[in-house]
Amino acid sequence: MSKFSTHRIRAIAKKEVVEFVRDWRTIMAIIVIPLLMFPLLFILFPILLESEAAELDALELTVIVQSNSFEESMEQAIIGAGIEVVKESLEHQSQLSEPGNDLERVRNGSVDAILRVEKVNSTWDYAILRLSTSERSNEAWNRLLDALNTWEEEEVERRISDSGMDVNSTLNPLRWDGDVTQSDVATSGEQAGMVLSLFIPLVLAIWTYSSALQPSIDMTAGERERGTLEALLCLPCTRLELLLGKWVAVATITGVGVILQIFGLLFAIGYLASSSVIGLPELSITTVALIVGAILLFAIMVVAIELALAMRSHSVKEAGSILAPMLLLIVFPALFTQVINLDGIESYWFAVPVVNILLALRELLMNRVIPEHIFVWALSSIVYAGLAAYYASRQFSREDIVTSLS
Repeated sequence: MSKFSTHRIRAIAKKEVVEFVRDWRTIMAIIVIPLLMFPLLFILFPILLESEAAELDALELTVIVQSNSFEESMEQAIIGAGIEVVKESLEHQSQLSEPGNDLERVRNGSVDAILRVEKVNSTWDYAILRLSTSERSNEAWNRLLDALNTWEEEEVERRISDSGMDVNSTLNPLRWDGDVTQSDVATSGEQAGMVLSLFIPLVLAIWTYSSALQPSIDMTAGERERGTLEALLCLPCTRLELLLGKWVAVATITGVGVILQIFGLLFAIGYLASSSVIGLPELSITTVALIVGAILLFAIMVVAIELALAMRSHSVKEAGSILAPMLLLIVFPALFTQVINLDGIESYWFAVPVVNILLALRELLMNRVIPEHIFVWALSSIVYAGLAAYYASRQFSREDIVTSLS
């Protein structure tokens, strides 16, 4: 038998993939869910929000106004906001800040909110009592604020006009030049790359790890638990070929899920945004090749670590309890890299595990090809991937993995 055979590696990978995808639930997990998750989230969620907003707009609200000097124009502004006004007298000015018995009226829902208005010289003081845990009360509060702000703007304009001043020049001494048609020198492709750089690395990191989790456990600890690993080790193949075959199988399953999820994400973004805002990023062939290389190095490291840790486990339950919490080691760096300013970033950040690939993807999606950064993240990623592969090969070379657990 030759020491190394790609044919045996392909045979092992094919066998593992076929066994894993036989269940229709697996097909749902690796194909349907990643393909539909973001379109459903990005399309149905705004529709749901729009429906809830329409429902709130249709509410008929009642607000008690307590005042001894309530302006008719202010009342009309509030009524125009879709609020029924019930007037009451305000006993004294200190009542503005003292809820008193009115607090219970708002709490029990007999009234949506209470507005207290008191005129002091040429100004008005007001207070609003509301129940922040009630949607009706919050909606009444928002409508009241909008109505009062609108009335205040009209009142300011009236006073300026009565004093003989020009309203427009007084309120707007600094104006935007409408003749400037192109103020942002960034192209639409660069803007798209900026937006996508805030989503794609996060999606790739989390989904690469999570989608490789179940197949890694099933092809290692699962086989040990089922007692089929001993038979597999009796085949005319080396431990390295066995590791590479299982790695190719897990990487294939993971890659399909990641690619489909990216397609779903791009479709959702394209559906929601106009082409003038979000389109396809402007990427060169070199940049695309570097992105593929970065993802490949990240997948090598992640899959190798998951296979190694799963192989050390004696059962599926034990492997799951070890690997599932390790997702935090991916999530925290992924969230951290979203807030790092790429302008003038230090090169050592591109040598930090996981962070280096995520920062590389952010830069590449913005079509920033910086040789110094590429050298650092590529070299460090190769080292980390090599160490992970070496660690995995050591686990597959252990003699105790042939020991049956039954």
